Amino acid sequence: MNINKYFWSLTPQALREIKTILKNPRHSKFVDRCFTLLSRCDDAKEVFSIIDRSLFIEAWPRVRRYWARTNQSPDFKAWWETVYEQLLQKNKPKKALQGNPAETFMAIGKIIKEKRVGRKISQRDFARQAGMTQPDISAIEAGKKNLTIETLSRLCKILGIKTLPL
Repeated sequence: MNINKYFWSLTPQALREIKTILKNPRHSKFVDRCFTLLSRCDDAKEVFSIIDRSLFIEAWPRVRRYWARTNQSPDFKAWWETVYEQLLQKNKPKKALQGNPAETFMAIGKIIKEKRVGRKISQRDFARQAGMTQPDISAIEAGKKNLTIETLSRLCKILGIKTLPL
């Protein structure tokens, strides 16, 4: 990519230094040069060939503050803000409860399933009685659904469960 097309006001020496500056967020001219590039380029692919995405995510709050003081190119600023938010979403850590269900939920689900099957009630019928959906009952019995005390109480009442031996 020809980075020079975005920095037409720089001297030849400053143009030679620009890539080094844009790789170092601690450089005194980093925020200014990043602002210049972003305010003149709306091609994320092109920008991210110069500035690493993780560096952009780290530096954007500083660049945004600098940008707000300049009052220039508000449309570009809004566009880059959207890019920043999308990158944050993409890099967001996954939910913690994606592994194995908690042992307590699995034990409760097993007891509920045993009682339901013992009473010869289908998941669908049980769900109707409980005011829930069949997939919710399936998830509860598998120990994959977090239950409120109210829901647990309602399910136990329907099945005649007096105590849960946990």
